[in-house]
Amino acid sequence: MIEVRKFETLGAAKHGWLDARHHFSFAGYHDSSRVNWGNLRVWNDDTIAAKSGFPAHPHNDMEIITYVREGAITHRDSMGNEGRTEAGDVQVMSAGTGVTHSEMNFEDETTRLFQIWIIPDERGVEPGWGARPFPRNDRAGRFVTLASGFSEDAGALPIHTRARVLGATLRTGESVIYETSPERHLYLVPATGKIHIDDEVAEVRDGVAITGVARFKLTAIQDSEIVMVDAA
Repeated sequence: MIEVRKFETLGAAKHGWLDARHHFSFAGYHDSSRVNWGNLRVWNDDTIAAKSGFPAHPHNDMEIITYVREGAITHRDSMGNEGRTEAGDVQVMSAGTGVTHSEMNFEDETTRLFQIWIIPDERGVEPGWGARPFPRNDRAGRFVTLASGFSEDAGALPIHTRARVLGATLRTGESVIYETSPERHLYLVPATGKIHIDDEVAEVRDGVAITGVARFKLTAIQDSEIVMVDAA
């Protein structure tokens, strides 16, 4: 099954400083058919105004991956971590037994990001945070694993769940083939561009839910930047 979920069908919330779109039920948005996708629980498409952001708030027992599309976000947490993550880069927070953090846009420009939550395999792990750059050129024409719960994915940020977060950049007409297990739950979003995925078309910021598929071909109709989760 390959299902394209058009951007205009997503949940929406506007708070002045924040324009959010929800691929899955979140906060005041609830759709019983879009609560989760396997272990993938949240995919928020957030636009954060300059000099604003999320003040300190708590989390526990969730793997939270932030993919910055434009601008930058500054993270601070109760573990003493602080870091600024720029466009194209990724940060991961394992909330585990509990952590309080803030995510602020201290820049003079708007920040746009995807925030992805994946349910961990085990509750009550030690919390942690990490970030690293993933240059877009290194993902040209192929998927690169950005975060992973599999030990064989050297160089990826570690998460406590049997999932991978991947990124790829494709030029117009370029294709990539992805192979997985049919029981896995995949979800991908073109951060930019427009793509063919088998017989379906997905435009910028649409969601594509995939399961029961062992192999699919993705072709860029326009230059595209793709983010994908492969989850249990």
